Amino acid sequence: MKDRRMWGAAGWAAGITGLLVAMPFAARGRLPERLATHWGGGSGAPDGSMPLWAAAVFPAAVWAALVLGVALTRRWSGPGAGAALASGGVLLAGAQAAVVRANLDRDDWRQAGPVTVWVVAVVAVAALAGAAGVLLARRGADPAPAPVPGAPGLEVPGGQRLVWLARTTNPWLQLLSAVLGVAALGGVLAGLGGLIGAQWPAAAVLGLTSLVVLGCSSVQARVSGKGLEVAFGPLGRPVRRWAAADIEAAWTEDRTPARAGGWGYRINGLGTTVMLRGGPCLVIRAKGRDFAVSVDDAERGAALLNSLLSKAG
Repeated sequence: MKDRRMWGAAGWAAGITGLLVAMPFAARGRLPERLATHWGGGSGAPDGSMPLWAAAVFPAAVWAALVLGVALTRRWSGPGAGAALASGGVLLAGAQAAVVRANLDRDDWRQAGPVTVWVVAVVAVAALAGAAGVLLARRGADPAPAPVPGAPGLEVPGGQRLVWLARTTNPWLQLLSAVLGVAALGGVLAGLGGLIGAQWPAAAVLGLTSLVVLGCSSVQARVSGKGLEVAFGPLGRPVRRWAAADIEAAWTEDRTPARAGGWGYRINGLGTTVMLRGGPCLVIRAKGRDFAVSVDDAERGAALLNSLLSKAG
């Protein structure tokens, strides 16, 4: 798995599979032997059914085929893959919840309730999820660092402007974010499907935690004539900026999660550390406070910052 973002996609794929299979079986005591799985376009009445096991396995098989198709393209993180996995997962999971809700507490599948409103809502949410998947994939692409030679200091030719970019991603945090996101989605669908009582606070906490973890799962550092900019998450938001005039010193330092106090955004006696992987970190001191970020090629980033500081001095 060369692309580290595959871990998040794999977590999402596995979670959706679990939801598709689990929802019908979780409610099997309140469902008829056969489930209505198709409704007529004109009347809106159910006109097709499947055994419970087939109603659980069929959408999971469709999802598996979609995931396999994406995997075979070897472009897990491309815009097309992001749209397919996000919208397809939400669409299938929402449709499964609609099927379960329509059949819930019915003696026969022909008595199943209508699903028109559900279908419209699920398609709309799936479209939004697909757009979000495209945006995440485009903003999450790893930038190529500029060829800035030399370290720990370098000479910038007159009249030229150099920019250094580096990005680091923690696949385990992406996987955790995907798992939490699927759990939040499952709670919402189970509540809307009538399987459990409304658990909106728990689902909201899981969803918010998923977003926070996703925001801490990747970081991009950029050094330019303006100073240092550190952007968080696949969308590059939020962003912390330090003007070159405010930076007192820049260097590299080996740090580990144990020394930094854990993973993610950590604050301790070392100052602030954005810890996504152990090893060399770009460290700056600005206004008497230290800030470190674990990005690749940190030495060249410090070299360019030092060249800017020497010119400003």
